Amino acid sequence: MSETVQALPLEGITLRIVTVRGQRVIADSDLAALYDIPTKRFNEAVKRNLARFPADFMFKLIDEEFAALRSQFATSNTGRGGRRYAPRVFTEHGALMAATILSSLRAIEVSVYVVRAFVRLRELAVTHGDLAKRLTDLEIKSETLALQHDSFSRNTRIQLKQVFDALRELMTPPDPPKRPIGFVTPQDKGK
Repeated sequence: MSETVQALPLEGITLRIVTVRGQRVIADSDLAALYDIPTKRFNEAVKRNLARFPADFMFKLIDEEFAALRSQFATSNTGRGGRRYAPRVFTEHGALMAATILSSLRAIEVSVYVVRAFVRLRELAVTHGDLAKRLTDLEIKSETLALQHDSFSRNTRIQLKQVFDALRELMTPPDPPKRPIGFVTPQDKGK
């Protein structure tokens, strides 16, 4: 492999891959830059070989998607010398197919790095998916424990209140005996 391709960092390629419509894709301008050809020439080659790019290999962004990703693609606003139309984006298979329509040695070498970048992203997604599932499970367990603790705590507070109320009741002195109503004879007074 040539020295220029080996100098391409895998992380640099993975940063150019974005998720659109639930698929990981790379923009035509990024592929053209990797293959070291102008975007216009790259798109001309793609147009000449449209039969090689079914909808699951390549698609054109709609205006809303393009506007949302404009800053990620680092393009200027319309009318300021930048890109005036929505780019084509290529899935992993589309990026490989693009290498087959370009007949340069660099295209072949770069395609290996593009595939490695997609594979790395897939591995990272699986890892993050596992972590997300574990985090969700942990969150559910902690909520269950908190509910159990709250229930236990509430029951304990109620029981302690009953104990304190009973102790206070025992601590209060009994009411003094009441005087009987009416006339009390001296014999009854002694009783």
